[in-house]
Amino acid sequence: MREFSALSRAGGKTIGLVPTMGCLHRGHLSLVTRAHQEANSTVVSIFVNPVQFGVGEDFEKYPRTEAADLAACEAAGVDAVFLPTAAEMFPQDFSTFVNEEQCAKGLCGEFRPGHFRGVATVVHMLFNIVAPDVAVFGQKDAQQVAVLRKMVRDLFLPVKISVAPIAREADGLALSSRNRYLTSAERRDAPQLHAALLAGKSVARSGVAAPEVLAAVAAHLGCFPAFCPQYIVLADAVTMAPVETVGELGAGKHLLAVAAYLGATRLIDNEVF
Repeated sequence: MREFSALSRAGGKTIGLVPTMGCLHRGHLSLVTRAHQEANSTVVSIFVNPVQFGVGEDFEKYPRTEAADLAACEAAGVDAVFLPTAAEMFPQDFSTFVNEEQCAKGLCGEFRPGHFRGVATVVHMLFNIVAPDVAVFGQKDAQQVAVLRKMVRDLFLPVKISVAPIAREADGLALSSRNRYLTSAERRDAPQLHAALLAGKSVARSGVAAPEVLAAVAAHLGCFPAFCPQYIVLADAVTMAPVETVGELGAGKHLLAVAAYLGATRLIDNEVF
């Protein structure tokens, strides 16, 4: 991988990296499209990262579709796919981690302890191996983006973080590899997660207290008892700190985020305004 990157640079090319855990779908391919727009050479990494999964999470059953992923990358014009093994990335004596301590608080960080430490560590490793000029992530993982932007800033990493919009199904459900876990009945209810965010966003106006926005989200989800909300948060879109009152709208400063279980499947989604 390092030889490929060095040859690309020697040829005057810039490198765009799309880090993934595989099981590629249209959302991932939209990140590839963004990488094509921002760099001359596009690399997709596929690595199901064990250190970002907590106890009892779905590491073992996380879908792995390597052959289909490689075919999708080839069809999308990806220049190289980096497919390291867990043993290469995390040998038995591995003991060094990257721990961002501001943006990783709250939201998913509260309920998935150690998750963002695992994300930041492996992404830093990928940056060191691939040496990209730009790395592309999806807005669906808004807190992850905030953590990585802070890591890049704090550690002076020479990588631009580019964020692509959430890719959705026609009914509004955010694309996710975990959507395949849903039963047919759960899949029918799943778009209500985004509908709930839109209900909260509809009551947001400058000066409105955050509880009013959050109550609108909760009220909508409450109409669909299959959902078990884990958190509903209105936060600063950069720092992830809770927001008490809605400020200026349209500036992209507010992140309205939700995580909820639908059956055994944990779904996340967000709106920025």
